[in-house]
This record gives sequence, C-alpha cells and structure tokens, in this order.
Amino acid sequence: MKLGFVSAILPDLSLEEVVAFAAETGYGCVEVMCWPKGKAERRYAGVTHIDVTNFSVDDAREVHELFAEYGVTISGLGYYPNPLAPDEVEAKVYVEHIKAVIKAAALLSVPVVNTFIGRDWTKSLDENWPRFLSTWKPLIAFAEDNGVKIGIENCPMLFTRDEWPGGKNLARSPAIWRRMFEDIPSNNFGLNYDPSHMIWQRMDYLAPMREFKDRLFHIHAKDARVDVHKLDQVGVLAFPNEYHTPKLPGMGDVDWGKFFSVLTDTGYSGPVAVEVEDRAYEGSLALRKASLTQSLAYLRQFVTVDL
Repeated sequence: MKLGFVSAILPDLSLEEVVAFAAETGYGCVEVMCWPKGKAERRYAGVTHIDVTNFSVDDAREVHELFAEYGVTISGLGYYPNPLAPDEVEAKVYVEHIKAVIKAAALLSVPVVNTFIGRDWTKSLDENWPRFLSTWKPLIAFAEDNGVKIGIENCPMLFTRDEWPGGKNLARSPAIWRRMFEDIPSNNFGLNYDPSHMIWQRMDYLAPMREFKDRLFHIHAKDARVDVHKLDQVGVLAFPNEYHTPKLPGMGDVDWGKFFSVLTDTGYSGPVAVEVEDRAYEGSLALRKASLTQSLAYLRQFVTVDL
C-alpha cells in the first residue's frame, strides 16, 4: 500500500507545492483534485490542482515530469459533484466534466477517478434509479473505453438542510452497492471506501471490505467521532452534523488496527489517502499541513513501507 492524501485540504498551494510537501513529509502519493475552475459550491470542493479542461498530451507529460521529479505518484483524480442533480442542465455539466477527468486520467495513466453517484435528494431510492442507470451506464462504458476505473465514495452527502431528506449521493450503504453493481456489472465500477461515513451511520465498517474486496479501488483515511452526549439529546433523525465530528485518523471511533487487519486480509495493495475534514486543524495553512504530518505519523503504525 501507499499512503497519500487528498489535495483538497491544500487549496492555496500550487500543484508543485502540494507534490513537494508530499515528498518532504514522506507521503508516497496524492489524490489530485480536478474541479472546474470557479467558485466552490461547498467546503472542500472547487479545488483545482489539475485543470482537465482541454487537457493535452503535453499537459500530461508536464504533470508526469513534476511527480517523477519528487518521487511521488498520483493515487487518483478526484471530482465530487452531483451528476443526478434535479436540474438536468446542471447535472449535464457535471457529467461532462467527469468525462473530462476520465480522459485526463487516461492520458496520465492514472488508474482511478474518484467521484459521487449523485442523487435527487427530494426523491426515493427507487425514484432515482432510472436516472442512475441512464447516467452511469454510459459513464462506466466511457471509463472502460479509456481504461480507467471509477471509485465511488460512500458519503451520503446529507449533512445540511439543502441535502435532506435523501442526501446527494446514492452510494451510501452495502445494500445499495449490491444493487449498483448488479445493474452495472463492470469491472471498472467500484468504491473509494471511507470508513468514517459508516461510523456516523452506526454501521459495521469492516464487513463491507470483505464482501466488496474486488470493488475496493481506492481508500480514504478519515475518522469520525460520534458525540454520544449530543446524540442522546437530538437523536438519529437530527442533521448528522449535530451529533458527529469528522476527525483525523486515530482521533475518532474507527479502530484503525482492525481496519488495516481486515484490509490486508482482502489483498488490497492500493493507495490509502488521508482526507482531512477536521475543523480543529483548518485555522491556517500551518495547521492543515500539521494535520497531514500527524496523520502520516499515526498511519505509519499500519502501513510502514511504500512499495
């Protein structure tokens, strides 16, 4: 395995500065954010470390040379919009950019693009399903044609009022993953698995790694703490941000020893990318860098050698 981090936490650094920091700190890879340039629609979104618009062979060569210079690799390209948004014009923009990210990944020989399935949060799962199929069957076929895998993160995206009641990402549970993979049985369709989202949903985060071991394309190392004293006051029907807190690895409720014990049993040998969404470390660039340094030091207990 290689330890890396998601570049979204360093939006004020250039790509070269991000890669240099990774090398200096001891990370082996980076998940590079590829949002379209412009205003971010939410926290951790809108970060553009590789602009895939009109991305060319020459652009790919420059990126390759940069990463090679620092001895770091790209674990995946990341772009996390809502391609099933109720506004179909808006959704089409997201779908077209996902295609641009896929094409850039192919030019870069990057194996995986990480994203969300999306969802119309005002409709039920079954009501969303026809659009899921009509949107994602051609997207997965496009990824196959370009030799790229799609890793879907399992975040429900239902933290705030505008995301309720259904959330903005269908792929939140094993039951839904089974249905997704049955209806689109492609070897290029899998998961960017993040155990923290299982924590606050009060779900087993170990068993899915066993069942979906062949669908684990990329791993996010993020932790979460369920604040039981708050949960006891508001209940599970409250907005999740009222009773849980995203934390750095080792500072929440994930048992990382058990996590890596099961992950290694599955035979997984891909990237594990630290995703920082811990507000306690967001006050400055120095703190955000420190969060990555601290996370690496903690995870080195379980992943000691980058091969």
